[in-house]
Amino acid sequence: MTSSKTGTAAKAPKTVKAPKAPKIPKGESHLALVRRARRINRELAEVYPYAHPELDFRNPFELLVATVLSAQTTDLRVNQTTPALFAAYPTPEDMAAANPEEMEELIRPTGFFRAKTKSLLGLSAALRDDFGGEVPGRLEDLVKLPGVGRKTANVVLGNAFGVPGITVDTHFGRLVRRWKWTDEEDPVKVEAVIADIFPKSEWTMLSHRVIFHGRRICHARKPACGACPIAPLCPSYGEGETDPEKAAKLLKYEMGGYPGQRLSPPPDFPGKPAPALGAV
Repeated sequence: MTSSKTGTAAKAPKTVKAPKAPKIPKGESHLALVRRARRINRELAEVYPYAHPELDFRNPFELLVATVLSAQTTDLRVNQTTPALFAAYPTPEDMAAANPEEMEELIRPTGFFRAKTKSLLGLSAALRDDFGGEVPGRLEDLVKLPGVGRKTANVVLGNAFGVPGITVDTHFGRLVRRWKWTDEEDPVKVEAVIADIFPKSEWTMLSHRVIFHGRRICHARKPACGACPIAPLCPSYGEGETDPEKAAKLLKYEMGGYPGQRLSPPPDFPGKPAPALGAV
């Protein structure tokens, strides 16, 4: 076909190529697995140089409370809920003295609000009585607080105190099993396996990158395999949509041009801030 104006052949539209199928041997050695896992981490670091905790917080106490609230709900819903909560109870002493019914109403949008209220009242009282109103910076102290397990403790340590930790949430567990880094289901065992693969200095950022990838591309039901930058390294490639154009429509948050989960994201975050609760 020739253009009548220029007399030159019109260019055909570019087609997006699907990622190549991975070439991962079935009997992959442990050394090969470690090398592949570390390469995936490096690739994710290039894709998500802005990876960060997706809970809004200004201090260790706010991060601790927000992480407890994030169970069985989205970080977005927590971020939309905590501004009013922290305005009412800015310190552990304030929260420990809160009226349970009033707190329940404030955190109702996060679900399981009665159980979460009990945990928040308990951990706030423990912080007041046992730690001078300060969040402790040791794993063994944090896990003694009501409603605080290893996952929550590692989030707080890694992001409020700079202590390396691996956060094994549902996204992290799903992806490391898809990548065949481990077949363990128990979060504590998963944490131990991954800790053996990566140097301690990488634990916190690895957690952010993997969770970012799980939320944006490697979804639970419909992973966007055709838009995945690490597809050549993934032994589960093909479980999701492999057509690049169809896969691109599955991308979420900033990868799909949509708001992120934080109302107050870091300055270098490329996406749009999330809307406040009740905003159109």
